[in-house]
Amino acid sequence: MRLRPAALIAIVSLAAGLILTGCIKYKTRPLSATVMEQHYRARSVDSAGVQKFVQSLGWRQWPPAILDLDALTAVAAYYSPDLDVARAQIAIADAEVRTANVRINPSLNADGGYYGEPGAHPLYGISPGFTIETAGKRGYRTLQAQKNADAARLSFAEAQWLLWSKVRLSLLDYVLSERRLGLLEREAGLRAQLAEMLEKRLQVGAVSQPNVDVYRVELLKAQAAAESAKGDVAQKRVALATAVGIPPEALEHRPIEYRNLDAPPAEISVSLRKVRKAGLIHRIDIRSMLVDYAAADAALKLEIARQYPDLQLAPGYGFQEGFVSYTFSSVVNALPVFNRNKGPIAAAEARRRQVEARFRALQSQAIGEMAKALELYSSAFDAWQIESNRLKQIEQDREQAARRALQTGQGDRFTLVLAEIETNTAALGQLNALMQVQTNLGALEDSVQQPLEAGVGVPEAPEVNPRHEVTQ
Repeated sequence: MRLRPAALIAIVSLAAGLILTGCIKYKTRPLSATVMEQHYRARSVDSAGVQKFVQSLGWRQWPPAILDLDALTAVAAYYSPDLDVARAQIAIADAEVRTANVRINPSLNADGGYYGEPGAHPLYGISPGFTIETAGKRGYRTLQAQKNADAARLSFAEAQWLLWSKVRLSLLDYVLSERRLGLLEREAGLRAQLAEMLEKRLQVGAVSQPNVDVYRVELLKAQAAAESAKGDVAQKRVALATAVGIPPEALEHRPIEYRNLDAPPAEISVSLRKVRKAGLIHRIDIRSMLVDYAAADAALKLEIARQYPDLQLAPGYGFQEGFVSYTFSSVVNALPVFNRNKGPIAAAEARRRQVEARFRALQSQAIGEMAKALELYSSAFDAWQIESNRLKQIEQDREQAARRALQTGQGDRFTLVLAEIETNTAALGQLNALMQVQTNLGALEDSVQQPLEAGVGVPEAPEVNPRHEVTQ
């Protein structure tokens, strides 16, 4: 069989057409800061997208009557740009897996010409080329890419944990600042009552002006502290909205609470053994390091396989001077004559040893972090219990005694208000201790990367962006 020039041109044209028709076209994706800001300002807790997303997580009713940690974390998971970045990294890693798994495309060489002699026949030929990878290089390359994709998914899981932790801390700060504001406002009100009573006593000459001035100064201090606390509450509310990924006005006129605020888990429920076991199982950096080791091991196997050359096969068909010629050639790429890839193999083996050493260091560090966080939490928990007992004692002994004395006519209103101020001061001390114990609980949860509070979980966001408007 002899191919004519027209047939040869048709074959080459067909191959070129198949290549061009399978190409992916470029798509524009404009990025506008103005449009992005408009989308951000339009975010809300009640949007249809949020409702559909939280229903996919198992919520039956939305929006809830009270925004707690679970609800706010679900909204944050819907809007979070950090999760979007992690999703993009997963998409990149999956694309790299597809890239690593593809076979090397064949080549096609076509040539033609003629002699300038009268009656000479045209010259033309066609020669495809096929590369055969040896020693399982494609499999090792794909395995390495798959491990990198596993690491990207662990990074996505870590982004979910960091998002939950950030929302928890912001919610905790906001709720505690609101409670502190209430106590400071109560103290300012009580000191105003004292000042008013002393003013009346001053008018009748029962007290001196310096004594009244002392209570006036205390009143001014209390009022200033309350005003400062108002600003702190507003600031913490903005910080909470930012952590959730919505504008601050989206949280206005919405009840917000931290359900487990006054019930931190007792130290007996988070023993060191349980915490260590949970940390070594759930800590994402530990799991990620194991995946990195598997990827480094696959990279070493790939470099070892590259000692063996690949094979190129090139069958050919040609027509010259009226005669058809058939050829078959093979080429061995990169013969291991001058080197056997020892340098890259040594480097890959050293990287694997480096990952192993990093894993051991990380594991030791993680155990130390968990032990330290548990000790800090235990001491803070004990201090909080002491402050709670102190508050109860003051309420039961002094304030209640002052109330009974007032009711029986043996005491006065001034003494009762002083007792109430002392109770309020003890409540502030208890609140500070509670803030410390909850902060240390968050550090302990971060060290094991799992919630330790009863009935609390981290919502699992999908790898696919849940928003219909991706730019939102």
